[in-house]
Amino acid sequence: MNIKRIFGAILTLAGIGALIYAAIVFANTSGGNRDIRSLIIFGVLGLLFFLSGMGLVRATKDSEGTA
Repeated sequence: MNIKRIFGAILTLAGIGALIYAAIVFANTSGGNRDIRSLIIFGVLGLLFFLSGMGLVRATKDSEGTA
């Protein structure tokens, strides 16, 4: 397995985790400045990590070596 694919999978999982945390913050928010700020930060970072990880996994081709 290629190291870029592993890194892409880690980025994707981190993005999914951040998006889930942003959803939890959104569900439990009371409308304060701190809640909205953390919701935006985790949402944007989660989306960034998820999309960059998926792009890295898709763009990396499998290399088949000859035995």
